[in-house]
Amino acid sequence: MRDGAIEISKGRYRESFGRYYEQFTVGDVYEHRPGRTISEADNIWFTLLTMNQHPLHFDTEFAAKTEFKKPLIASPLTVAIMTGQSVSDVSQKAVANLGWTDIRMLKPLFAGDTLYSESEVLEKRESQKREGQGIVTIKTIGKNQHGDIVCDFVRTMLVWKKGYGPADS
Repeated sequence: MRDGAIEISKGRYRESFGRYYEQFTVGDVYEHRPGRTISEADNIWFTLLTMNQHPLHFDTEFAAKTEFKKPLIASPLTVAIMTGQSVSDVSQKAVANLGWTDIRMLKPLFAGDTLYSESEVLEKRESQKREGQGIVTIKTIGKNQHGDIVCDFVRTMLVWKKGYGPADS
């Protein structure tokens, strides 16, 4: 048997992603892979989907007149991709996201940039209201292909304890 799989009967295995509350250790850092190269189409679709009509995200001529000289990747897309990259490591067994705080956009991303993320466990505590669940807080950092930090945020999640979640049956 390999990591990431559980034996459900003799010789039969099921993939298992994420971590139970007990598997989080304060101070641990999880590097999320693969990275994600963001295309111009990704950015345009996201701006259309979210009705973000700022021309800095899709108008090359407008963007050329700014300090950035080319269209920027929409900030909420950066946060969404970073969150998605972290799911298999930190929230695949979450009951719910409780919130994001301290979101910072530190450097711009452009079409063609590759985004890599990592998350550090900041704290954890057992839920006082929900048996079989705990609260985990992480800080996620996003870096471009050059290693520059482009974004970071803190996220808090309610996570199943082993033996209590729907994936345990």
